[in-house]
Amino acid sequence: MAIATTTATAPPAAIQPVTVPSRHFDAWATLTRRRLALSTRTPREVVIPLLTPVLFALVIAPALSDTVGRFQPGLDYMSFVAIATVGLLVPISCMFAGLGVIIDRRGGGLRDLLAAPIARPLIVFGNLAVAVLLAGLQLVVLVVAAVLRGADFHASVTGIAWFAAAALALAVTMYGAAEALANVMPTQEEYIGAVPAVAIVPWFFAGSLFPISALPAGLGFIAKLLPLTHALALMRYGLIDHRATGLRDIWGMTNPTAMAALSMTVVTLFAIGLTALGLRAFRRASLH
Repeated sequence: MAIATTTATAPPAAIQPVTVPSRHFDAWATLTRRRLALSTRTPREVVIPLLTPVLFALVIAPALSDTVGRFQPGLDYMSFVAIATVGLLVPISCMFAGLGVIIDRRGGGLRDLLAAPIARPLIVFGNLAVAVLLAGLQLVVLVVAAVLRGADFHASVTGIAWFAAAALALAVTMYGAAEALANVMPTQEEYIGAVPAVAIVPWFFAGSLFPISALPAGLGFIAKLLPLTHALALMRYGLIDHRATGLRDIWGMTNPTAMAALSMTVVTLFAIGLTALGLRAFRRASLH
């Protein structure tokens, strides 16, 4: 007599689904670690971008305070110029981060990344995160150096928040410009040639060494269109200029909080716009 037998099969182990946000975050974290490792292989890659701004904060700013500062009554010119140095450090640091994009493209690393099963914008956002992180670390060193040299910052929680938000938005803005240029310029030499025009020239018109009210009317109008002008006014409002003199030179209003919010909106819009421009340039370059 045949006996029917059945084999009991164990139910398959439950498979934990990996959510799309989690997968994107893991990919972004991996790309960020990769870019950080490439950007900090030697200490000089972190230290060298600090040399000019720190020299400015430690030597040039005190000298300017002793000379030009005498013609600015009621203004702590040493602290005024110390904040201006932030407006030099952050753009230079973020613009030089764009060199890594060209090296990846010309050295073949980008081709491997484009072949990986990841969303392509995450490559840009990974680079952006490292550029902002390194600029932030350098900014901390710069502020400490300025304080040790005699800068007098009157920081409150709200003031620090305005300063940090403006510095962050400026860093994102400048890296967006760096990403866009790096994906358009064919060589590192051409890119380096464009850096001064983007990162340094606006600094002289943004109220760095003197209020924008001292500029001729035409240049004053142009200065108000620069994101750096708004960022510097916000950072000064947060740490040294609680009367919002710099913001008043831009907006001509009497409410400091309203003016700060307007300038923060301007810098944020620049950050979003230039990041979108950088992403578009990256997409177009990755097709070739």
